[in-house]
Amino acid sequence: MPSSAPMGTLAFDEFGRPFIILKEQESKIRLSGIEAHKSHILAAKTVANTLKSSLGPKGLDKMMVSPDGEVTVTNDGATILKMMDVENQIARLMVELSKSQDDEIGDGTTGVVVLAGALMEQAEALLDKGIHPIRIADGYEMAAKVACENLDRIAESYPIDLNNLEPLIQTAMTTLGSKIINRCHRQMAEIAVNAILAVADMERKDVDFELIKVEGKVGGKLEDTMLVKGVVVDKDFSHPQMPKQVKDAKIAILTCPFEPPKPKTKHKLDVTSVEDYKKLRDYERAKFEEMVDQVKKTGCNLVICQWGFDDEANHLLLQRELPAVRWVGGPEIELVAIATGGRIVPRFSELTAEKLGYAGIVRELSFGTTRDHMLVIEECRNSRAVTIFIRGGNKMIIEEAKRALHDALCVVRNLIRDNRIVYGGGAAEISCALAVSKAANSVASLEQYAMRAFSDALETIPIALAENSGLAPIETLADLKSRQIIENNPRLGVDCLQSGTNDMKDQQVIETLIGKKQQIYLATQLVRMILKIDDIRLPGEPME
Repeated sequence: MPSSAPMGTLAFDEFGRPFIILKEQESKIRLSGIEAHKSHILAAKTVANTLKSSLGPKGLDKMMVSPDGEVTVTNDGATILKMMDVENQIARLMVELSKSQDDEIGDGTTGVVVLAGALMEQAEALLDKGIHPIRIADGYEMAAKVACENLDRIAESYPIDLNNLEPLIQTAMTTLGSKIINRCHRQMAEIAVNAILAVADMERKDVDFELIKVEGKVGGKLEDTMLVKGVVVDKDFSHPQMPKQVKDAKIAILTCPFEPPKPKTKHKLDVTSVEDYKKLRDYERAKFEEMVDQVKKTGCNLVICQWGFDDEANHLLLQRELPAVRWVGGPEIELVAIATGGRIVPRFSELTAEKLGYAGIVRELSFGTTRDHMLVIEECRNSRAVTIFIRGGNKMIIEEAKRALHDALCVVRNLIRDNRIVYGGGAAEISCALAVSKAANSVASLEQYAMRAFSDALETIPIALAENSGLAPIETLADLKSRQIIENNPRLGVDCLQSGTNDMKDQQVIETLIGKKQQIYLATQLVRMILKIDDIRLPGEPME
């Protein structure tokens, strides 16, 4: 005889064994058809509207507070979305979209989300007309292809001349224009360009970001930020009486500690008399002296060690005039080895003069009245390892400066890979919108409606730029569209800075072609994927 249970129904099989039938299906929420599409569109629009006000040089910042009270102020789209607590699955896809743009291009993370949100918004009107979602997605694909062909047509090649870095600096300045660090705009752009060119392999047109380290220290002002042709290590010399500067440094890079050898297995040592203790002490001292002698014999005059060493070893190093740095992390040790041309040595017995690294000067930096110190290793054998050392009034500014410089570094890297550019300020989007709208007229099938919707969605970017700059958005867009057609000039965009000209070439507002194409492709792919979903099952509240 079955009896009711709060979680389901209790029943018995033919052998009298009890089992519970759970009524989970009844408690699930299900959305299908047009309801599911409307739910997706609402989620995508909500995320896009959150970021829309952060677009452009006059875009506003967002403040996020983490559960443990840590505050982040940023207008970087990928960072905002990463820190937002998003539960809706479609909204999470938008977060992934900005992450994909950030990983691949490094810039344009806000624009790609705003574009995807606009495409979803336009799809809503088409769905209400009764057009099938797959036909809309196909139309979007056709429009994206036309837009990218138009970008190729209007793109200009940018000369990468190592004697004239101005074009690269102007591109980096465009990226930094919307960031909090734009008051030392040019200085930051020059640092980004010089850092990339220091580590770039111009033959392969590739840049190894592992060789660029970004360090920050609270204090000072943003203008004190500098590019170090070498490595900055957040450590100081192990003994306060060691010299603060070592010239012509021959560096031993060790991953073995300055300690007497110990058995690897579990062991126990009993010291039963004073003589035994003295013997042990003498043994330790002899071992320390042997280690220091092995290092000194190679001609080394600076030791960088991954592990620590005790006070006795430290004192011995001071006596033997061998400056040392301890507790240097694994990634930093590798960077020091690359920069100085040294080899990482795992055992003292393997240390030879050939394995030493070389640096022209190693000096200790001190900061204001604090006791913080850092080591700067400069004039290295391999000048391809560089460090960007950021100063700022507080931690938030330094973190935002790191994110801004990352975007600038990525843009310069993209220009070295592919030196074609388009003009920003919404000029490229307006040009593509006009090209897609024109192409739609020659499409006989239902997809022409989707193509026109794609054209309208592209116009969201210049509208958002105008709105954020305090201009009349619709009026500005209408004026720019008519002028682009009349003057046949795809460089006309929104004059966000009110400089008096709409020609983005004169304003030097430059974006990379691959970044712009990636935005269109990624947004279209995501919207296509979302439009194909017509049924959602969600766990709901438990049934009473």
